[in-house]
Amino acid sequence: MTDPAVETRSLTRRFGDLTAVRDLTLRIAPGEVFGLLGPNGSGKTTTIRMLCGLLEPSGGTARVAGVEVTEAPEAIKQRIGYMAQQVGLYEDLTVGENLDFYGGIYGLKHAARGARLAEVVAFLNLESRLDQLAGHLSGGWKQRLALGCALLHRPNVLFLDEPTAGVDPAARRNFWQAIYGIAAQGTTVLLTTHYMDEAERCQRLAMLSRGHLIALGTSTEVAAQVGGKTLEDAFILLQERDER
Repeated sequence: MTDPAVETRSLTRRFGDLTAVRDLTLRIAPGEVFGLLGPNGSGKTTTIRMLCGLLEPSGGTARVAGVEVTEAPEAIKQRIGYMAQQVGLYEDLTVGENLDFYGGIYGLKHAARGARLAEVVAFLNLESRLDQLAGHLSGGWKQRLALGCALLHRPNVLFLDEPTAGVDPAARRNFWQAIYGIAAQGTTVLLTTHYMDEAERCQRLAMLSRGHLIALGTSTEVAAQVGGKTLEDAFILLQERDER
């Protein structure tokens, strides 16, 4: 059996008296497009930050790309790509300069960096934008550039936290084409989203509520486990329960 790209066992994170993530157990396969779905405050971002080695778990274990998060958080960062909700671009640099800068951050040497930049630029169709300042890009192009920066070092696992928030539908479709292309190359993609149509594009989902895992499987299976006919029905039911 192939080792999972991401595996958690009873993963937990507490902030004082608040338990943001409680006893989360997941197993995500290499090359899988996996979604975390849930209302605000359900623990999605906290989970991703723990898996990226940015936040120390309070309990349980997590293994990402063959590395135990609690034992070697710095080693994790060399094997993953992370795109946060707030895109970390330098707006006074051009698209090409941003890519080159992040290539250096990831330790790509000059010759290898140039070749890899060319691959990423072609993959994301950024050729016509290379000399444009990042600050002048539309939301969709900024997201695409941020994705390119996260891919430069060929990560085993790519974490995307609300990757298409605030971009138009056409840009979202283009972004998802890129995500499937990345997964086809063997990279595992784990993302959070509030969009039901995006959640349905994931091969599997974990639905969270107040830090608890309440449903796991395909979008159809998750909807049935929560008690809805569709994923959107299930999400509405979940929100109503959380508000009680």
